[in-house]
Amino acid sequence: MTEHLTVGRVAELAGVSVRTLHHYDEIGLLEPSTRTAAGHRAYSAGDVERLREVLAYRRLGFGLREIADLVDDPTTDAVAHLCRLRGLLMDQRDRAAAMVAAIDRELEARAMGIRTTPEEQLTVFGGQLYDAIGSAYPATRRTDPRIAARVWDALGDARTVLNVGAGTGSYEPPDRDVTAVEPSAVMRAQRPVGAAPCVAAAAERLPFEDQSFDAAMAVSTVHHWSDPVAGLREMRRVARRVVVFTYDADDIGWRQRFWLTRDYLPEFGDLLVGWPSLADLTHAIGGRAEPLLVPWDCADGFFEAHWRRPEAYLDERVRRAVSVWTRVGSQAEQRAVSTLAADLRSGRWAERNRDLVALDAAELGLRLLVA
Repeated sequence: MTEHLTVGRVAELAGVSVRTLHHYDEIGLLEPSTRTAAGHRAYSAGDVERLREVLAYRRLGFGLREIADLVDDPTTDAVAHLCRLRGLLMDQRDRAAAMVAAIDRELEARAMGIRTTPEEQLTVFGGQLYDAIGSAYPATRRTDPRIAARVWDALGDARTVLNVGAGTGSYEPPDRDVTAVEPSAVMRAQRPVGAAPCVAAAAERLPFEDQSFDAAMAVSTVHHWSDPVAGLREMRRVARRVVVFTYDADDIGWRQRFWLTRDYLPEFGDLLVGWPSLADLTHAIGGRAEPLLVPWDCADGFFEAHWRRPEAYLDERVRRAVSVWTRVGSQAEQRAVSTLAADLRSGRWAERNRDLVALDAAELGLRLLVA
């Protein structure tokens, strides 16, 4: 029995009662693999892994029946469960961060003697805030036709396409047979009716045979992967052609060219520590890197998209749909936004960046990797 844990030990480690584990056994949610000589429940490593998933979903607010459906899903392995849980937790964190920001605004208003209306108070603390957060991504992150044209052209004559880290389905070519991969249940739930079929899996462990697709694509997602190089190698394994929209973290110059990171959010540089070089990324797929300019009126609200529309960064909906703001932390975010707002009012931003007005597109370090 050395490879098994007693029910008491599992309860102690998990922070639940023995009675809870007995209940999970009785309803078939978590049946221990064996019993001790005395007839007590004993849990294997696999049982413990399942319990971890059950408890994680439980603490995210799922009901026991929903949890049973999730953990018994035959298409989802342990890695996919972890990726799904990570996505749900990130969403929960974003919601909490938005709530904190809303409370901070309320406190600032009250400190100045301003009383918010009942409608504003309900927006801050009620369901409307959650509706706004939940709709932020599809509302601001849409397919830009010019970027799509570059991506789809790079797909060549591919008829079957795997979209890795597919999110809500932006940039999926409408005239090809697309299969999507997305680990986040939150993102999968926002895919529109009629979107390509979506598999719950991670880029680093694609559940497909070698050369299953004509092409594999990934758009604005590699920076979310736990191991970008491994994910890119997996894309190369399952497809004969690979197209990836990402950014070059090597060149400090482009970070200086983008006024937002240069003047307001230097913390962005910390997010690039340990990020693979562009050479490493291109080598992983055996391809090349091509510059991708950002049009001034880009429809896809990724981090750099509003380079000629600075007022957009004052909109919380725009920021909530970009992971950078959550990753740098609320203090850095609020400082950057406040300083930018002041510079826009004073005209300092316009003076610093007067040359941008004449540009239709900007080089901001974005790259299209093609193999």
